[in-house]
Amino acid sequence: MTSVVQLIRSDALSDVAEYAYAATAPADARLVFLAGSCPIDADGATVAVGDVRGQAAQCVVNLRTALAAAGADLGDLVQTRVLVASSRQADLVAAWQVVRAAMGDHDVPSALLGVTVLGYDDQLVEVEAIAAVAATPGG
Repeated sequence: MTSVVQLIRSDALSDVAEYAYAATAPADARLVFLAGSCPIDADGATVAVGDVRGQAAQCVVNLRTALAAAGADLGDLVQTRVLVASSRQADLVAAWQVVRAAMGDHDVPSALLGVTVLGYDDQLVEVEAIAAVAATPGG
């Protein structure tokens, strides 16, 4: 399936960022707004306690599951936001590396933020996302 998302780059902006600076979807696309993907297992337990990379990986697994339930995949993402409960830039970078690697060639516009605390016990990472898919299957 071909994504309806168009990633936009600008030669006027630095190429140091590992993502496109903007994305669009056609007016007739069906938007999918995802809840923050958290590092919890099917039983609701936080996984990879103390491990930013491990939690980021679980967030991606849960994000893929939620996208699939909506008829989408990572290639349909229009935007992501990666939240890391840390004031250490190295922790933010570690989480970002996991999320960015999962995106492959689809370098979706993203934001990376350090936050004070997240909602679950021992939670260090959360990934928010918006996707767009064709309004009708195959369309």
